[in-house]
Amino acid sequence: MLEAAWWGFVGGASLLLGAAVALLVRVPTRVIGLVMAFGAGVLVSAVAFELTEEAYRAAGGLAAATGLLAGSVTFFVGDTLIDRFGGDRRKSPLHGGVGTTGAATATGGLALVLGALLDGIPESAAIGISLLDGEGVGVAMVAAVFLSNVPESLSATTGLKASGRSARWILGLWALVCLASTLSSLAGYTLLGDASAGTVAFIQTFAAGAILTMLADTMVPEAVEHAGPLVGLFTVLGFAVAFFIGAAA
Repeated sequence: MLEAAWWGFVGGASLLLGAAVALLVRVPTRVIGLVMAFGAGVLVSAVAFELTEEAYRAAGGLAAATGLLAGSVTFFVGDTLIDRFGGDRRKSPLHGGVGTTGAATATGGLALVLGALLDGIPESAAIGISLLDGEGVGVAMVAAVFLSNVPESLSATTGLKASGRSARWILGLWALVCLASTLSSLAGYTLLGDASAGTVAFIQTFAAGAILTMLADTMVPEAVEHAGPLVGLFTVLGFAVAFFIGAAA
């Protein structure tokens, strides 16, 4: 149980890291885009092999397909609502830039934090779920969550900082989001420890569907916008690294 909480914290801690970097230095948008691309590739590998494939083998195609669809639709609805409050560019390093008013920047920044929660809960739950097979944590999943969180907190922190929020307030807010990620991982492990194979498979693919929808809707488009054609190469690199790490484990 403590192991699930620990790895959930590790995955979510990159939110604090990204926030700290944004408070101290200005990171080139191209670099952020390439980090996003690499993280997207890692996430695709983790979703395919650590969540969907395992779910299919354990409970068959119906449970896997139902979970994928449910996760995708749930994320889509939540994402649409958050977009309306200014969180549509939550992974963009240009959010809250020059020309944005303080009030709009603050509203957008807080919407980005809500977006981080929406993205992070299924990802962190997936970390806890990966421990259920007794073979240790899914390293690729933890790495993917860690990498995908960095640009998100960089972007939101930039907006919150521009609105006049103090560094202490911003870091405290991200600490709460990190706590939510930790608890999500813990819940994924403890609540499903005695669940049937079909239930676990549904939850695994629910997380997978939500993550894949997030990638297509938010992460990959932002990466391409800010890093250009190199995104394809870095995405494949992230996928390959995660795949071979998983295969060697």
